[in-house]
Amino acid sequence: MRCDNCGKGDAAIHLTKIQNNEMNTYHLCETCAAEEGLDTGEPTAAAPLTDFLAQMGKNIGGETAVALGGCTSCGLTLSDFKKTGRLGCSTCYTQFDQHLRGLLRRLHGGTQHVGKIFLSPDPRQTDRLARIASLRRSLHHAVAGEDFERAAALRDQIRQLELTE
Repeated sequence: MRCDNCGKGDAAIHLTKIQNNEMNTYHLCETCAAEEGLDTGEPTAAAPLTDFLAQMGKNIGGETAVALGGCTSCGLTLSDFKKTGRLGCSTCYTQFDQHLRGLLRRLHGGTQHVGKIFLSPDPRQTDRLARIASLRRSLHHAVAGEDFERAAALRDQIRQLELTE
């Protein structure tokens, strides 16, 4: 099958495009596929993050690598880390702590993990909301178990916490 774009080469890539809710299939040679920005089967980096870390690690000073030696557990040296971008074992994290902190600071802007959940600037607010959610679950269980006296007490506690907003 010939390339739909140039008509010269053999089609090696089959591209399906959906534009304006219409599907079109194109059969492209490697040259035309590369012009479209498609992967033509050329070998690429197996781990782009590893390569990126290796590039970042090249900024680490060589004189400290000699002073540090290698990891006491696996023997990985700082120069090996700079080449591969990979640590050898869990001990490497403590062994190369100073260098990893600098690397993480450049990558992420800090060395403390802050998480992915929203925390209110006021921790008392977060605690209060968590307490209300817990009381509501207890209230639901009390009603389901037909323990209405306990449910009434829980309801009152929830109202009291909601009023203190």
